[in-house]
Amino acid sequence: MQDLRTKASVALAALLAAFVIYTSALGPYESLVQRAVFLALTVCLGLTLYPLWSGSRWRPVGLTLDVAAALGTVGSCGYIVLNYERIMGALPWAQPYDMAMTALLVVVILELSRRAIGLIFPCLVLVGLGYALLGQHLPGVLGHRGFGPAFVTETLFLGDLGIWGLLLGVAATTIAAFVVFGTLILNTGGGQTFIDLAMRLGGRSPGGAAKIAAIASALFGMLSGSAVANTATTGNFTIPMMKRLRYPAPLSGAVEAVASTGGQITPPVLGAAAFVMAEILGVSYTVIVVAALLPAILFFAGMFLTIHVTAVRQDLGLVPESEMPSWADVVRPHRLVPVLAAVGGLTFGVLTGHSIQTSAFYGIAGLTVAFLLFAAIARRPLREVGDQLGRGLVDGGRGLVIIGVLLAGAQILVSMINLTGVGVAISSAVAGVAGGHILLLALIVAVVCLIMGMGIPTTAAYVLVAAVMAPALIEAGVADITAHMFVFYFATLSVITPPVCVGVFVAAGIARAPWGQVAREALRLASVAYVIPFLFIVYPGTLADGGPLAILHAALSGCIFVGASAMLFGGQRVTGQRWLDRTLCALTAVMALVHAWYATALAVVLMAGLLGMIVLRRHRADLDGTREPSRGAPEAR
Repeated sequence: MQDLRTKASVALAALLAAFVIYTSALGPYESLVQRAVFLALTVCLGLTLYPLWSGSRWRPVGLTLDVAAALGTVGSCGYIVLNYERIMGALPWAQPYDMAMTALLVVVILELSRRAIGLIFPCLVLVGLGYALLGQHLPGVLGHRGFGPAFVTETLFLGDLGIWGLLLGVAATTIAAFVVFGTLILNTGGGQTFIDLAMRLGGRSPGGAAKIAAIASALFGMLSGSAVANTATTGNFTIPMMKRLRYPAPLSGAVEAVASTGGQITPPVLGAAAFVMAEILGVSYTVIVVAALLPAILFFAGMFLTIHVTAVRQDLGLVPESEMPSWADVVRPHRLVPVLAAVGGLTFGVLTGHSIQTSAFYGIAGLTVAFLLFAAIARRPLREVGDQLGRGLVDGGRGLVIIGVLLAGAQILVSMINLTGVGVAISSAVAGVAGGHILLLALIVAVVCLIMGMGIPTTAAYVLVAAVMAPALIEAGVADITAHMFVFYFATLSVITPPVCVGVFVAAGIARAPWGQVAREALRLASVAYVIPFLFIVYPGTLADGGPLAILHAALSGCIFVGASAMLFGGQRVTGQRWLDRTLCALTAVMALVHAWYATALAVVLMAGLLGMIVLRRHRADLDGTREPSRGAPEAR
């Protein structure tokens, strides 16, 4: 029975990936048809990957319920496919069978969400549904006029504003194409190329192993769409490597958790949120990518500098030269050309004005042609080549399950928030508490976003906070893209923010370290990240908003802030007096945050002084012979 389930999983995953590639190449079907077919395939595949009671004596009952759920989902989605013209042509009245299909589909989506990621997210959706149906019984501003089951059914099922809304549409087209694109790159050798490239770039500098983890996790994370999944994937390689080189276990876990989280804010994909944000804001995808570029640079610059300062201070080991891949191996044509062909195809599609999903298809086509060409030159067995491509398709299909189900669930929740108007009420309440003080409002929004995002995958968390908290910032005069980037960053950082820091939990398990210690190290490494969103408001140029001078001012101030913060939290020795070192670094960071040229000039002077004192201190240490070189692995000593 287990073998049959596995075969069904492989077949459905390949079918889903093929559907995605086909519609990316030739264009999607009508919106409701595309989304209904995608959801049906996603749910059926999810039921094979996350079975009910698979390891107990109740397995036959679980299998029966799963089959019934799959058939019910196919029936409900098939009804939409067959009747989409009638549904979109008028406002149909909900019949009893419509309500039954809606209830079944909602239950299956929420149950599959529970199996895949736990109870928190489906419980939030249930609260939203319950509020829509029973909110008229609540007192005061929380109450509303109430909506019956028929009206909720018409909203959720018989139109394109409910389950079949914008979020599922993005998942079924753009995000799906990029997920398959990413898994094909990883399974045709790109994954190992990323790791080897990261080793060559950072392995032989202080904190090299941690820098390898940061680079590799950023590359993987921006394709995976999940900080937690990325931590589990790359962490099994990077964390043991760091521990072997004498890195403390809590630091090893923290580096991986923070780097994987950073992958979610790294262009061009931003963990799939870039596509959702572009659709919500109604702007070009390119606008989102350009806006996210400088913040991502500041995030990883802050992390790298903190790692570097920590490594120098603690004399953490380098990666032994014997374990480093050579540049000749990294840039071998059969490894590098397929990746470049994939990127080239994607870039060609974007520059020639094609849709993002069609551009992803060009990337897939370029990758496949280059991969097959080098396989033919090397005379590799056809079965082996087919297995690699097949694994890429299957992994792509499987990777879409959580994204599809979560965005369908998120669309249900957002629909109920919009229907009841509770999002506007919460935004108004938050704005009232802030009393017109924009930075106080931003601080309150940040805290609420961190709380609301806990335990929820990045993209779903962003959708939730965008619906509830972004309007408060927009009403206060913050630009739309600034408000959405602000809430997106804090929803992302909830993955490493205690007490429900799922990314930290996973990293701590791999590192075999107490999660509290890992969380403390993660907060230290990511300290800069919690301030970067406030730069969006203080310095709009951080998001490429404004002229060249505004962007230059933002970049200069951001770089000084990042450098000073890295020295502060990394424990950089400057004067030899710990309190004075911290005071100077903190003062420099604060001056960089003040939006005035005189403050920026003072920050530049302070930073120059700090760097000068560091160089002078090292020069004296070299003359005295008291400076020790960084050590390699223990066995190399």
